[in-house]
Amino acid sequence: MPFKKLNAELLETINRIGMVEPLPFQEKVLQKIKSGSNIYAIGPDGIGKTTAIIISTLNKLNLEAFDDAPRAIILVKDKEAALELEAAFKVFTRGSDLRIYAAYEELKIELQREAIYLGVDIVIATPKRLSKLYFQNGINLKLLQLFIIEDAEFLAKVNFTTEIIRLSESISKCQYLIFTRQMERKLEVFNTHFMSNSIVIRN
Repeated sequence: MPFKKLNAELLETINRIGMVEPLPFQEKVLQKIKSGSNIYAIGPDGIGKTTAIIISTLNKLNLEAFDDAPRAIILVKDKEAALELEAAFKVFTRGSDLRIYAAYEELKIELQREAIYLGVDIVIATPKRLSKLYFQNGINLKLLQLFIIEDAEFLAKVNFTTEIIRLSESISKCQYLIFTRQMERKLEVFNTHFMSNSIVIRN
């Protein structure tokens, strides 16, 4: 999908940053995400997976704040990944009112609950902290439109799949996107829980 089919404000931002056209992998995945499909996006580093996450999320949310509950949640492996992705998003959201928040174990959960309660659009979180926030009534999933896992191969090394499945059972309607370098057996289990009729896109 060419960038010209994106939200007009987002297209202006992309032009400001200096991006001319999507990479081949991005072109394939952005089109399928825009169609509303659940996606497994599989490929090595350097093909534009993170930028595809950012662009597709901002396009879905029209690059504007809305209500108080988050409309997109992105799971990452650790604090460093959360802060890196938050910084990458802010390159694209400069000048907009979209609210992005990174949640991870090193911060006091009381402060995180308060910040999320005051209103956020995108939450970038580690699975452990997101699960704790949810089960302490610290995050509302009623408006969620996108549930994304970045570099999901980390789930093969830790036991977060059960927590993620439990969270998905609390979401009424949502689009799921999983980005990974390679398909892991632990990711395939999601097919029977919330990735039904998913499309696999490989670089």
